[in-house]
Amino acid sequence: MAAIRRGAAGRAAAGFGAGAVSVLVFHQGVWAILHGLHLMPPPFPVAPVPPFGIPRIYDLCFWGGLYGLVFGLLAPVLPGRLVWLQGIVLGLIAECGSLFLVPAIRGWPMAFGGSVRTIAVSALINGTWGLGVGLLIPLVLAFGRAGRRGG
Repeated sequence: MAAIRRGAAGRAAAGFGAGAVSVLVFHQGVWAILHGLHLMPPPFPVAPVPPFGIPRIYDLCFWGGLYGLVFGLLAPVLPGRLVWLQGIVLGLIAECGSLFLVPAIRGWPMAFGGSVRTIAVSALINGTWGLGVGLLIPLVLAFGRAGRRGG
């Protein structure tokens, strides 16, 4: 996709924006569906997250934005042209972080203590978030380009 080949700063900003918005729309959207199926607590969690006590949804948007930023920077060198599919892979990479990196940092059990149901639900949520990033980043870049042209 030609729009992905824009400058690094533009791709980084678009990636951060796409990642954060994808949390609010795609990640929390599938979370809401899973809540309706009694598989998740209510979406848009506001419980404070240590160490700063910010609401969880802000924390999720921040981390989603950072993953999106990296995706935006790497997009031109990623193989293939299916950005939405690359986004799903991004979501699964983020899932690996939630399975192994976050627990190691916070002293939690790895891979949700081996709960297959929890891993599957988390993979679905993060994969859907990644799909959203892959769908949104080309739109954000195209919107930015159209805005600079005045229309």
